[in-house]
Amino acid sequence: MKRFIVLLFSVACSAGFAADTTDAFPPKPPIPYLSVAEELKTITLKPGYHLELVLSEPDIKEPVMVAFDGNGRMFVAEMRSYMQDIEGRNELDPVSRVSMHWSSKGDGHYDKHTVFADKLILPRLLLPYGDGVLIGETDTSDIYLYRDTNGDGVADQKTLWFAGGPRGGNLEHQPNGLLLSLDNWMYSTYNAYRLRARGTNVIKEPTASNGGQWGIAQDDFGKPWFVNAGGERGPLNFQQPIVYGDFTAKDEFAPGYRAVWPLVALADVQGGKSAYRPEDNTLSHFTATCGNEIFRGDRLPADLRGDLLFGEPVGRLVRRTKIEVADGITKLSNPYEKEKGEFIRSTDPNFRPINMTTAPDGTLYIVDMYRGIIQEGNWVRKGDYLRKVVEQYQMQNNFGRGRIWRLVHNDFKPGPQPRLNDESAAQLVTRLEHPNGWWRDTAQKLLVWRQDKSVVPNLKQMSRSSPNQLARIHALWTLEGLQAADAAIIREKLRDQHPAVRSAAIRVSESLYKDGDKSWADAIRVMTHDKDPNVVIQAMLTANLLKLPEAKQTFTATLEPNHSEGIEFIGRQLLNPPKEASPLIQLTAAEQPLVDHGRIIYRELCFSCHGLDGKGAIPPGVTDGTTLAPPLKKSKTVLGYPDGLINVVLHGLNGSVEGKTYTAQMVPMKSNSDEWIAAVTSYIRKSFGNQASCISTQDVARIRAATANRTEPWEVEELHAAEPKPLKNQKQWKLSASHNKGAVPAAVDGYPATRYDSGGWQTPGMWLQIELPEATMVTALQLDSTQSPEDFPRGYKVELSSDGKTWSQPVATGKGELPVTLISFAPTRTRFIRVTQTGEVQNRFWSIHELSILQPGQKLEVTKIVKKANSSYE
Repeated sequence: MKRFIVLLFSVACSAGFAADTTDAFPPKPPIPYLSVAEELKTITLKPGYHLELVLSEPDIKEPVMVAFDGNGRMFVAEMRSYMQDIEGRNELDPVSRVSMHWSSKGDGHYDKHTVFADKLILPRLLLPYGDGVLIGETDTSDIYLYRDTNGDGVADQKTLWFAGGPRGGNLEHQPNGLLLSLDNWMYSTYNAYRLRARGTNVIKEPTASNGGQWGIAQDDFGKPWFVNAGGERGPLNFQQPIVYGDFTAKDEFAPGYRAVWPLVALADVQGGKSAYRPEDNTLSHFTATCGNEIFRGDRLPADLRGDLLFGEPVGRLVRRTKIEVADGITKLSNPYEKEKGEFIRSTDPNFRPINMTTAPDGTLYIVDMYRGIIQEGNWVRKGDYLRKVVEQYQMQNNFGRGRIWRLVHNDFKPGPQPRLNDESAAQLVTRLEHPNGWWRDTAQKLLVWRQDKSVVPNLKQMSRSSPNQLARIHALWTLEGLQAADAAIIREKLRDQHPAVRSAAIRVSESLYKDGDKSWADAIRVMTHDKDPNVVIQAMLTANLLKLPEAKQTFTATLEPNHSEGIEFIGRQLLNPPKEASPLIQLTAAEQPLVDHGRIIYRELCFSCHGLDGKGAIPPGVTDGTTLAPPLKKSKTVLGYPDGLINVVLHGLNGSVEGKTYTAQMVPMKSNSDEWIAAVTSYIRKSFGNQASCISTQDVARIRAATANRTEPWEVEELHAAEPKPLKNQKQWKLSASHNKGAVPAAVDGYPATRYDSGGWQTPGMWLQIELPEATMVTALQLDSTQSPEDFPRGYKVELSSDGKTWSQPVATGKGELPVTLISFAPTRTRFIRVTQTGEVQNRFWSIHELSILQPGQKLEVTKIVKKANSSYE
């Protein structure tokens, strides 16, 4: 397979691809922009449905998401710097914004417009919250609360709400969404954590990695839904709420589900021929799924309610998905598969549906970025297949526009504009029974934000007597958000007639358990005997999350008498979790947090193309074993000198890998921090059966500085040629040392089990010296103490000499961090090398099991001579 499309908000964390040079790309007439009326004529919908324009340019440009506050005012995130030319120049300029739009007459016609928050850097998190709006930008995990205190529609107050710190990476590899879920927690894509406000504090809790990229939604029962583009996956991790784990069931997709049926016959697909049907040039499968929503409105046909919808902007279509939950297992299907159809399709190549949401008026709003290029610049490089197609049709000239559509049906009229911000707490409680999920969610959100406990009796009454199970669930969760869900009401709801309410009660009980009431352990175990498999599953998931005593025994006892596929599926995975790609050797205290952080990064980002097992992800439908990305297990680049892997992550990789071409591209990750890169590369070198040394932040900083001017991805051959190479003439070296001289030969005997050690605790001034048989160009030393993992040097300096008498000033100084200490310096010709231990630690020798001296690679510039004060040598 060749490369595939990776849309604006998708993952491409894998390595290796080659440009398609076999096809000619003769100039074609440029793809034109169409007016709103003209574009509407290109869009095909199912009978009874049609689209109405909500907003378009010039009121908005480059829209990427919408959200509504309690009074129905619509906030639009506009990425106005995104791909304004084919190179993607100046994308991080602060020229983006969040605009606000509302209807002065309350008739659904948005005739009033303001710029709510301006001068932003590619806004990607958006959530109206209380009396303000939470906004997150690109390249930071910080979230700010923006408030308009004087009512002019423009935010005049900006307060840090969550201090997440700086974040790097391609803009396609960063969080999106910010869903305030039914459980009163906030979720976003990529992040393996959730957030929650408690007074002036924001609580952060870990979750499983969700695999989502652009778009996040929840169903009526509060389960977050995610979609993934980079791995050609579409929906993923939807079996259970992500806080409980990333479960994947067998046959969770109907046959053919990932095939798509576009009308646009234009192969502007990053994968080249492998990603489109050669007979008609249409996209053949998921490549850019995004902007998902569970439709929960009340002003479209009932058979659409509860369906999953998401965009496939490369196919210029919107996929509708039917969700079936049978015996505790969720399964997805395309209702138009037999007719080879889609819910919404267009023949206009500029139609780019990238987000959608259930609106206050009960309909569905669709965000159409309406542009030529939907991929970020790293995927439209010179020489790439995709770039040739883009230039062939001059699609790079189509930008700076955008449209938001309202999906309506002939049999329904959109509902009224809400005024929830102005309602009393008692009025908001009644809205929990509203048939439109947006109203229920927003009423709960406002009640929890206000913390008005006067309505606790109303909520308890609703949870007991409302005939609507969804209202009872919302009432229960609102009580939890008010910290008023007491033991009595929860125990009562554990006996509710509807299984979804019983499941919600189990989840709510988690808060009481966390707050110290451990008596809930018994009640949760009792619920594993419920007659409904979904309730049993929830009880097991809660027991596992809370780490209840004897949880494993409970799971075993639950599985023995049951005949439920879902209970069996979840129970077996809880009893025997899928094996992690864990290190095969014990990690040191310094290595453990680094590798743990790397594991989180890998499961948030890299798994999509490289697979959770590091063997390379196999695209859906592929049967010949072809993977999206090269395997990481036993990879020469992964296991080799650290510079190689660091360079790949910093600058990306082009071309084939060991003679094979892969579909996904490894793009530069240099905007991430040194610690981030050290963590993920260390995890890879310690996992999947690999047993290479960890990579330190110092290693990354060194390579970053040495390659600061590099602008192009590496080719594998070039990469390996540039790597330092170890000298092979160890038998000709003469070694001496200040301490324990008799043990020196063990440092270069080729047997990792033997070692040189200092014979005493590390103290400043201990040195080891190497005399080479002749002056040689060298650039690094590597001191491996893996077999004595705490014996790395607490400090070091390296000096060089041509005669062993006159020494240079130190060419390198630093501190060891990990069992393998890599000491690099400018390439220099020398004959004598002395490394001195400058640190001090009790109860630890300075040990070297294997010592390596490295020569510079072919591509690195070298210095022929080093001159220091009072010394001159070659």
